[in-house]
Amino acid sequence: MLPEPTAMLPAAMPWLDLAGLAVFAVSGALVAAKHRQTMVTLVFFALITGVGGGTLRDLLIDAPVFWVHDARVPVVCLAAAVAVWATPERWWRGSALDWFDAVGLAAYAVYGAAKASGYGITPIPAAMLGVVSACVGGIIRDVIAGEPSILMRPELYVTAAALASTSYVILTALGVPLAGPIAALAGFLLRGAAIHYRIALPAYPARGLEERG
Repeated sequence: MLPEPTAMLPAAMPWLDLAGLAVFAVSGALVAAKHRQTMVTLVFFALITGVGGGTLRDLLIDAPVFWVHDARVPVVCLAAAVAVWATPERWWRGSALDWFDAVGLAAYAVYGAAKASGYGITPIPAAMLGVVSACVGGIIRDVIAGEPSILMRPELYVTAAALASTSYVILTALGVPLAGPIAALAGFLLRGAAIHYRIALPAYPARGLEERG
């Protein structure tokens, strides 16, 4: 029998998980609100966005699926949906969705890598599972809503998640105190810079098309 996940993680990590869950749930509810959906749909989007990446991570590392065994998760998702429903639309205009998503991205990437490491996954796969934890919920959200996928947007997204999860793995191996918050901050700052300054990696050049043209 594997020990409980909270016993294998640094004390602050479960709170980082809940923080990431909350902001991801808000981002999901905001997408539903933008499409003028019902309260039930807001709750659904909050839940699927909040738990999507973590569910896949837990299935891959053969861990109990976290939200099935933690009553706080649906409560947090419900609270996020209610908060979006009950607040004025002007609070969420502009880039609010992107910034909430950035916080969740960084927190979930770190927590995903930490949980994978706690279950005996080696460093490189653990860092990759951090990226899975951070990105899959948003991908599911966008697919269901018919929105352009986060993976297809030009500015850095997966790279920011990779920075957060990889930084956590490296800092932990080096014994750096507060590795989790430091790594999460690094991922958030990179994603924030990408949002604000439209930073993007070079796109694949269509050389063949240019030659034929």
